[in-house]
Amino acid sequence: MTGSVLQSLGRAEELSRLPCRRVDPEVFFAESPADVESAKALCRDCPVQAACLAGALERGEPWGVWGGELFVQGVVVARKRPRGRPRKYPALPAAEGGLRDDAAA
Repeated sequence: MTGSVLQSLGRAEELSRLPCRRVDPEVFFAESPADVESAKALCRDCPVQAACLAGALERGEPWGVWGGELFVQGVVVARKRPRGRPRKYPALPAAEGGLRDDAAA
């Protein structure tokens, strides 16, 4: 957050109530998409969400969740994609012809 956001909050007790001050900061730099969504959810009711996002955009933050938005390489993206290459074809359930244990026999 920018200094002006922190100054506008004033007292230390107000700062301690912010969601980003009550959890491990690593939450906002998570790798898994589910963890990123959890971090974004922490920001939903934050009183300084808009100012936090504006500050991150102003500073050009390269990574992480800021103001409820995910930054990847300095760009706001809707959601984090899981690691690895996407499937070429959708996975079929075993009942519809997917791989079965007895197929190799």
